[in-house]
Amino acid sequence: MLQNIVDYFTDAGVEVYLILLVLVVLEAVLSADNAIALAAIAKSIKDPKMQRQALDIGLVGAYILRIALIFAATWVIKYWQFELLGAMYLLWLVFNYFSSPEVDEEEERTLGFNSLWQVIPTLAITDLAFSLDSVTSAIAITEETWLIIAGGTIGIVILRFLAGLFIRWLQEYTYLEDAGFITVGFVGIRLLLKVWLPDYLIPEWVTIAVVAVFFTWGFSKREKLESDSSE
Repeated sequence: MLQNIVDYFTDAGVEVYLILLVLVVLEAVLSADNAIALAAIAKSIKDPKMQRQALDIGLVGAYILRIALIFAATWVIKYWQFELLGAMYLLWLVFNYFSSPEVDEEEERTLGFNSLWQVIPTLAITDLAFSLDSVTSAIAITEETWLIIAGGTIGIVILRFLAGLFIRWLQEYTYLEDAGFITVGFVGIRLLLKVWLPDYLIPEWVTIAVVAVFFTWGFSKREKLESDSSE
């Protein structure tokens, strides 16, 4: 569907601007579940200042890995093992989250990452796993490397902004973290299907619709924070 839109506007002579816009929108929409996963990993560290530090350093590493993936993409997509590894990692992350015991006092699950130097590489690797899906989707839209890099760069900025917001929102909205990890599982399954059934790839609009449905549920119940009641 996205490719048909691009083809239509290409004939109208606005190819570069439209493709960049499509890539940015695609990055923004598909970054929501990624941002929740990164926020959940970062909030394992209780100190807010260290959370921000972990996100900043982790996403610098994520950006370097993402650029490397873009340049190696034509080689990477020839080997289904990379997408299989990415899918298994994301599904492991989901399993790790849902199988973790809830903490009685806080009534929340934890991914079990305790230190800054556990969290930082985990953030970078998690974004790389998501990028296997988003970069291959971008390549389907355009073969212009600089456009994909521009879209990826803007995507990282959006991701940092969203992850910072989600750290707070995860404390406010009861179902948001569960909803986010369900969509992470969906992305993992989508990658698995790309490996096993490459001719029956789940289209982007289905992915966007699934994310929208679960995030609507995720934002459906809000808990009042102490900071809200004190205002």
